[in-house]
Amino acid sequence: MAAPITRQVSGCAATPAPAGSECGQPLADAVAALPVLDAAGKPVPFGALFRERRAVVVFVRHFLCYICKEYVEDLAKIPRSFLQEANVTLIVIGQASYHHIEPFCKLTGYSHEIYVDPEREIYKRLGMKRGEEIASSGQSPHIKSNLLWGSLRSLWRAVNSPLFDFQGDPTQQGGTLILGPGNNIHFIHRDKNRLDHKPINSVLQLVGVQQVNFTSRPSVINV
Repeated sequence: MAAPITRQVSGCAATPAPAGSECGQPLADAVAALPVLDAAGKPVPFGALFRERRAVVVFVRHFLCYICKEYVEDLAKIPRSFLQEANVTLIVIGQASYHHIEPFCKLTGYSHEIYVDPEREIYKRLGMKRGEEIASSGQSPHIKSNLLWGSLRSLWRAVNSPLFDFQGDPTQQGGTLILGPGNNIHFIHRDKNRLDHKPINSVLQLVGVQQVNFTSRPSVINV
């Protein structure tokens, strides 16, 4: 088998990936045809999610990961009107059973599109990493919990879940893509480790969506 080709394209990390999954090339038809599941367990072709317009597609690790939870909580803060003005769809894809979608949305307040790839077939075909690569990812503006408390909360959620599982493979990393319309790939970032997700505003800027102030807090009114 030939070694995967490494390319350097503007906006893309130069990392190995299967043919047809780098920006500057169309997404392979075989990958676009792979199914994701919605909250009811209904299969939808991956390519159908961005056939008509551009989409920011965020692949997360597993639904019990506190880092994923806090990142998606910030994705939930993006006003729908901001996305509509730019004609952009926001999509989260996890790798748990579809039964976990609704509880995860309630937990995070996320109301945009969300699906799962429980067999991780799309993760694999897009070259998403497994395992932790040691790399400096800087301070994320989206993570509020430290490692100890975040991990303890994740464990508590697992223990209290009706289905005791990690809601996905804990060694699987995620990534962010900008896709569409059609099978066009405009941007791809594969997370090297759990902290290596792209800052949300940097992705929004690439698709012409207004920036969001994720550090804002409700005003305190003294009476």
